[in-house]
Amino acid sequence: MTTERRQADVRVGLPLWIYLPALVGCLLVVLPLVAMGAKVDWGSFVQLVTSESAVAALKLSLRTAFASTVLCVILGVPMAIVFARSNVRGLSVVRSLILLPLVLPPVVGGIALLYTFGRQGLLGEHLEMMGIRIAFSTTAVVLAQTFVALPFLVVSLEGALRTAGQRYEAVAATLGARPTTVLRRVTLPLVLPGLVSGAVLAFARALGEFGATLTFAGSLEGVTRTLPLEIYLQRESDPDAAVALSLVLVVVAIVIVVAVRRRSSAGAL
Repeated sequence: MTTERRQADVRVGLPLWIYLPALVGCLLVVLPLVAMGAKVDWGSFVQLVTSESAVAALKLSLRTAFASTVLCVILGVPMAIVFARSNVRGLSVVRSLILLPLVLPPVVGGIALLYTFGRQGLLGEHLEMMGIRIAFSTTAVVLAQTFVALPFLVVSLEGALRTAGQRYEAVAATLGARPTTVLRRVTLPLVLPGLVSGAVLAFARALGEFGATLTFAGSLEGVTRTLPLEIYLQRESDPDAAVALSLVLVVVAIVIVVAVRRRSSAGAL
């Protein structure tokens, strides 16, 4: 047995004290979810989550989240490729601006969108003259969701591109493949797991978007009232319905996290 093999077989132990803050962190996340689950009125659960307003909000959320995810893929894939492969001067500044929605309060994003696409906005004023109104419409919901979800796809795919490197692309180029062919036949298939993970994360972020949507799109039932907004409104009038609908979002989030985790593990193998 070689020295390298012996070193690989040695497992590095963890100090016992590190388990305490790790446990506290786990409890901080898990206990509120357990407490919420304990408050659910299971006898009326089906009735609460299948009310007319709840179903309309869920359908709208799924529809707009899917549309915004498609937009994120269309716009985010080229952005991630440029950030990971291009050496254009000043690109790091642009990248920092693109990733701002990750740290901005969503309501700030909603205000920014309102001053861009609203009636008196930078672009909205001209669109209004052409009879196109975006603010407080379903389109506004999609734009708000895309604004906050796009960085998730970009970061995920850019990381996958940097990890994959460029050696296979260089080989394909050496063999005479055109840049578009290299991108289509080599680059994208190589980072497909990262793209899928990024798209799923973007969908999850869009599905849970609240602040930017409320500020930019408002809360019109069947038009802009997504499930998070419905939960917020039900919190005052019907707490049982709010808890039940919150549990639905938690279950969806768990499914998405597990799916991303499995996809990431498969990609790593």
